[in-house]
Amino acid sequence: MRILITGGAGFIGSHLARALAGRGDEIVILDDLSTGTRDNVEDLLADGSVDLVAGSIMDAGLVEQCMGEVDVCFHLAAAVGVRLVVDQTLDSIRTNALGSDIVISTAARLRRRLLFTSSSEVYGRGEGRPLSELGSRAVGYRMHARRAYASSKMYAESMALSCVRELGSEMVVSRLFNVVGPRQRATYGMVLPRFVEQAMRGADLTVYGDGSQSRCFLHIADAVPALIALIECDEAIGEIYNVGSPKPVRIADLAELVIRRTGSSSGIRHVPFDVAYESGFEDLEHRVPNISAVQSVIRWEPKRSLKEAVDDTCRELKQRVELATADDRDYVA
Repeated sequence: MRILITGGAGFIGSHLARALAGRGDEIVILDDLSTGTRDNVEDLLADGSVDLVAGSIMDAGLVEQCMGEVDVCFHLAAAVGVRLVVDQTLDSIRTNALGSDIVISTAARLRRRLLFTSSSEVYGRGEGRPLSELGSRAVGYRMHARRAYASSKMYAESMALSCVRELGSEMVVSRLFNVVGPRQRATYGMVLPRFVEQAMRGADLTVYGDGSQSRCFLHIADAVPALIALIECDEAIGEIYNVGSPKPVRIADLAELVIRRTGSSSGIRHVPFDVAYESGFEDLEHRVPNISAVQSVIRWEPKRSLKEAVDDTCRELKQRVELATADDRDYVA
């Protein structure tokens, strides 16, 4: 097949592109490179298995052109990371809502199957544990930027599912829970790569709040097969599926795990949320997915441990640092 991946030069998109190209599919990536990087897919571009179109999903004409040349679309392009959402709330809303409207509407009009990657943020505070796709939402954050982000994702979900119901489109929604692994960057507030980078520098790991809040981390190598299986499953069309690990870990425990796995001498420094972000910021205490629906429809479940995710993230970062150091030496020479 010929496949469009919006946001394909990003963390998740680049892994997805590599997996699809590896099985012989032709890949078109549409990415404005605002958070993704060409480096993530440079090897795929070099061997001709991927075409990169540098542009925005806000460009309706460009989206139409790209969508018209493919069979299916993975829509991953989005504002990502708490830091980015807090610092650039308006742009984040526009990208997630208006940009997704363009991609989803175009796919519906051209009759292209589409998978939309949503976020566990749509659950807001959540009610009960674990969180189910059929459960209610509690979005009453005091911190408006985060609430706006969740609402923009819900808007796009509603667009996709309404296209299925009213237009007969073939679309499925996946709600991702803290996907981590190689090539994820700390730039926009992602906790695991931030901890790994700090530990490898010997700096204290900054844990926001008291560290008792917990999250469930899914290795990217487990996430990608789930996304591919969902878009190829006829039974999944018109439905929402949680894609994540059901095993929570306290953030303080994650920091200690990273220190142990890296052999770092780093300590842990606690920083209040309103210092790390802004006054009134409110974090979520717990977020655990119920994955029974996705297990049932595609017979999927996570296989890799959090230790493997930490080790793989460390290994890739070390290689990247060594390569950059070598490049600097060559330049000086």
